[in-house]
Amino acid sequence: MATRDVTYSSYLDLERILSAQHPASDAHDEFLFIIVHQASELWLKLCLHELEAARELIVADNLSPAFKMLSRVAQAQRQLISSWDVLSTMTPHDYSLIRPHLGTSSGFQSAQYRLMEFIMGGRNPDHVTMHEAVPDVAKKLRAELDRPSLYGEVLRLLQRRGFAIPEELFARDLQAPHEPVDAVTRAWAEVYRHPNRYWDLYELAEKLVDLEYHFQRWRFGHLKTVERIIGFKKGTGGTAGVPYLESVLKLGFFPELLAVRTEI
Repeated sequence: MATRDVTYSSYLDLERILSAQHPASDAHDEFLFIIVHQASELWLKLCLHELEAARELIVADNLSPAFKMLSRVAQAQRQLISSWDVLSTMTPHDYSLIRPHLGTSSGFQSAQYRLMEFIMGGRNPDHVTMHEAVPDVAKKLRAELDRPSLYGEVLRLLQRRGFAIPEELFARDLQAPHEPVDAVTRAWAEVYRHPNRYWDLYELAEKLVDLEYHFQRWRFGHLKTVERIIGFKKGTGGTAGVPYLESVLKLGFFPELLAVRTEI
């Protein structure tokens, strides 16, 4: 298509996007349910685009453009959080008309959410299992588990900058979540005590804290929305529902960045 023939609709492929809602029931609120989740997947796609690029810049010790990308992710996370406010306009009765048509589908099966979690360092190889039916998706998730997380690359950066990050930290199983290390907390404490000396690392740390803060706010919004709409019923995908969502609230990504606040 010649540039002069490009329209708003064709450039954004709106015909496909706006015809991608296929309610399985006559329930009025199913349209809301579908669109909120589709929009969330688009925001997640943007988050992954930015996080993957930011990680490569951190590897290259080129932090300034990475800051813009991480800030953009935090703003996209705000959009994801606000989506719960829209979805929570659905009442328990409204959802009861939709739920029988969902089968075993569940947000727990979102590959993009899982990939974002893996990139940030919340890793559990067992979570790949449910994606084995789509080989390309499972392959991408396994590939992410085989490389350092965003935080793993940040810790390598700290070591390259001369901080005493133990070498054995990098020999850990990449597929396991990061566990707190006192030496890492001490390194961050040095950064936080002397921000003018280590300004880019200080700013990087705060960008990461923003990501975790918003991720946990998203999880909490999910919990309260589920609690409001279905109470303590089990989730459609077989999870425990609210108790499961409460348990993941305890799972953080950058433990030393919280510990350092007590240290300094």
